[in-house]
Amino acid sequence: MINQISSTNKEETKYDLVERTAVFGESILDFVGGVERNSINNPLISQVVRSGTSVGANYCEANEANSKKDFVHKVSIAKKEAKETIHWLRMIIKVNSALRERAEILQKESHELVLIFSAIMRKSTGREV
Repeated sequence: MINQISSTNKEETKYDLVERTAVFGESILDFVGGVERNSINNPLISQVVRSGTSVGANYCEANEANSKKDFVHKVSIAKKEAKETIHWLRMIIKVNSALRERAEILQKESHELVLIFSAIMRKSTGREV
């Protein structure tokens, strides 16, 4: 899931978080394409699509922030959406055990994004978040 963008110096590798969050949203969309549509899954699908695709949208907004305070606020929203995505994936696993492996891969990526956003917020504010 991590997209590596190499710079002119091949030894230096940079992780593009805008791209990573976009790929995460796309992976959520691909995942839900394989979830059976029924009265239990439909609301779960809607929720995980909203939260999973919102992570990248909020991070993009953070990059266009007008102030440090606005930046931290938008990153905090991206972090909350990533945490929410973990929750909805858990609910999908509960009623679709056959999807556990694929969902857990997405949960792991979402958790990594939470950690990244936490580090960004900590470095931006100089305090624990």
